[in-house]
Amino acid sequence: MLSTEHRIILGNSQQMPELADSSVHLMVTSPPYPMIKMWDTLFARMDPKIAQLWLELKAECREETVMQIYESMHENLARVWREAYRILIDGGIACINVGDATRTINGKFRLFPNHSKIIEHCERIGFTTLPYVLWKKPTTKPKYKGKGAFLGSGFLPPNAYVTLDCEFILIFRKGKLRQFACRDPNRYESAFTKQERDEWFSQIWTVAGTRQTESQIERRIAAFPEEIVNRLIRMFSVKGDTVLDPFLGSGTTTKTAMQNERNSVGYETDESLLPLIKKKTGAQKSVHKLNIIKRGN
Repeated sequence: MLSTEHRIILGNSQQMPELADSSVHLMVTSPPYPMIKMWDTLFARMDPKIAQLWLELKAECREETVMQIYESMHENLARVWREAYRILIDGGIACINVGDATRTINGKFRLFPNHSKIIEHCERIGFTTLPYVLWKKPTTKPKYKGKGAFLGSGFLPPNAYVTLDCEFILIFRKGKLRQFACRDPNRYESAFTKQERDEWFSQIWTVAGTRQTESQIERRIAAFPEEIVNRLIRMFSVKGDTVLDPFLGSGTTTKTAMQNERNSVGYETDESLLPLIKKKTGAQKSVHKLNIIKRGN
């Protein structure tokens, strides 16, 4: 097994000065989803402008303010995507797992299409959009009459709404196809089987969401199953590559990079997650070096 190196940086990934240009081969991440209520506080901490807009919305319910909040959340994420573009090699891949949001604001129920907004920003930065994956969560089902979150008027048309039971795994490439030396050994040792290829390179994945069991802290982290991270790392990198996760959370990307003989860098602003990250990655560290760096945000 290859010996690998892993850095966890306690800081904001809108700036990643620790990483040189063209030094990372793959990004795999699941950012906070704009307009999902559980992430409102994080976005407000990320940008005081967003906190101020929420106050303005309370004082005066204007549709324009709602859209300013939505746009500002994505502008903050786009700062991370710009940094990722800088540090990815030519031919490097960025994979972003995100869900759309439904929410009632000002008495109006609507969809906030996060996936399309991220595509818009990433293409403006310079990324090429590749075919994306629809992650269908088998545990998300419409319910009715107090048994879950069925949206609308039950069995009567026309005011019911389609249930969101898929998330998007958006896939982007920087520049042209990645080049390799003839018969590169790491590339050939990283090959997948025909069964893996046929399943992984189809557009709809049915993977159960992660059940959070560790603690109250982990329960409020969006579920990002190891199976999905494993597939993306195997599909879009080779052994010895470096994988970036700018929204590390509980450390799933670091752990999975270790298991697949890739190096990794993860950014996380919530220091309270550090014990969980250490626990998750600790069992993998026999041939892997883990370095934790704390800096200001």
